[in-house]
Amino acid sequence: MKTIFVEAHYDKKVIIPKKVLDRLPSKIMLFMTAQLIPRKENLIKQLEDANKEVLLHRIRHTVHEGQILGCDTEKINAEFDAFFYIGDGMFHPQALIIKNDKPVHIYNHAQKKYSVLTSKDALLIRKQLQTARMKFLMSKEIGVLITTKPGQNKFSLFEKIKNKYNDKNFYYLVNNNIEFDKLEDFPFIECFVNTACERIAYDDFNKFPRTVINFEDLP
Repeated sequence: MKTIFVEAHYDKKVIIPKKVLDRLPSKIMLFMTAQLIPRKENLIKQLEDANKEVLLHRIRHTVHEGQILGCDTEKINAEFDAFFYIGDGMFHPQALIIKNDKPVHIYNHAQKKYSVLTSKDALLIRKQLQTARMKFLMSKEIGVLITTKPGQNKFSLFEKIKNKYNDKNFYYLVNNNIEFDKLEDFPFIECFVNTACERIAYDDFNKFPRTVINFEDLP
């Protein structure tokens, strides 16, 4: 089946309120959803007119600089004071704090609301990650979760690093969706390694019958 991906763009002007601009630090990295990409240049101009230095970064899996997907939990190494996310919802900006220590300033243009996320908001996820790494190291029987969804399947990348763990037995569990109750059918599995969307192992950590860790986070 042929698949065509079409971006749906937001067709109204987005104005960043002065009270939001005043709360932003001087050097920011700007992110937004694909819907706002046509407004990017205008948003940058508003920020620069308010004496803000704006950095852009292209995250893996995205098409545009400054675009973010909720499944991208990439660590970004650059010199800036904070992230600034423009868009609705919390799913996307939460992705920025999982592996980064910079605060995330958020302007929800749909609800006209401003908020800030800090590394403290990611504390639980980071504690879960420490636990998962220890469990993986102590386990021998490993279940590798593989999705058949295009764009989310990263099994080929896992294949490149699995030889680092010759002391472990890997069992490959393939499905279009990860069904948590079905994982109970494999009681011998001590730890799961996720090669699908990264957010599954973070947001659904407590739904798994045993510890899960993303292959990108393996020690």
